[in-house]
Amino acid sequence: MESDPLYNLLHHPKEVEPPAIEDLPQGGKKKYLPPASRKDPKFEELQKVLTEWINTTLLQEHIVVRSLEEDLFDGLILHHLFQKLASLRLEVEEIALTATSQRRKLAVVLEAANQSLQVQEPQVPWSVETIFNKDLLATLHLLVALAKHFRPSLPLPANVQVEVITIESTKNGLKSEKSVEQLTTCSTDKDQPTEDVFDELFKLAPEKVSAVKEVIVAFVNQKLDRLGLSVQSLDTQFADGVFLLLLIGQLQGFFLHLKEFYLTPSSPAEMVHNVTLALELLKDDGLLNYPVNPEDIVNKDTKSTLRVLYSLFCRHKLRESPDGMPHGDPK
Repeated sequence: MESDPLYNLLHHPKEVEPPAIEDLPQGGKKKYLPPASRKDPKFEELQKVLTEWINTTLLQEHIVVRSLEEDLFDGLILHHLFQKLASLRLEVEEIALTATSQRRKLAVVLEAANQSLQVQEPQVPWSVETIFNKDLLATLHLLVALAKHFRPSLPLPANVQVEVITIESTKNGLKSEKSVEQLTTCSTDKDQPTEDVFDELFKLAPEKVSAVKEVIVAFVNQKLDRLGLSVQSLDTQFADGVFLLLLIGQLQGFFLHLKEFYLTPSSPAEMVHNVTLALELLKDDGLLNYPVNPEDIVNKDTKSTLRVLYSLFCRHKLRESPDGMPHGDPK
């Protein structure tokens, strides 16, 4: 750490408020994120990626985050985000209007998140106090941890680090120090999933996506016809996981007990449960080699849905008669 005169702290652009230090008790510390750190391109990119991830995940709940610093402190959005990611329900009030109830709600959410992440609060760079006090660094640390645990394929910018200034109240007055805070680690090529045929298809030949979808839908309908079911829209009808589970059962030759999934899911959490179960079945049978996020299917991501259905198509089209479905990769 490098000592920094307090004078330098107080001479910064007017649009950025300095930390409140007048009530800082002796021995107390406050972190300050200087303007240069806030404007770092990689730091801004990290916030953008996390914001888009949250908004995509909570799309069906009509929740929109604009500022990670201002929108997450009271626990409301973190509550919805964690429930969606973990596919569970927390016993906590939905709307908390007072500061006391907001802190109580935030404490329940963070306790559940820490249990899922298998960490304890003293070991992590976030807490009820820091999140509630709109500490952007603490909020980012929490979101990065959740993303890595529940969405490891999320392309977070690598090696994001920012300079922070810590003000400490000592018996001799205020002391300030600089330090570097690491938000994401350096990544290697093996940490990132390699591009597959659908990445290439959407990037190099998007005009052929419709033709591939038609072939897949024809294949799916041929199998689901035995159940009296039909798919018209690949983009929407697999979002709740029901058709996907029934299709897997037909193709793999087994029956799923109705207690294992929701036949008529009534919430996003139940839809995520269905899709997660389907993906686990495919992985267990060695059919799904590319990482697919359940929330992407629920949020009607065409590329992810095609990846899953194509894995079934590749396995079972080989068993078709010569006049059945065509062979070969999508081109």
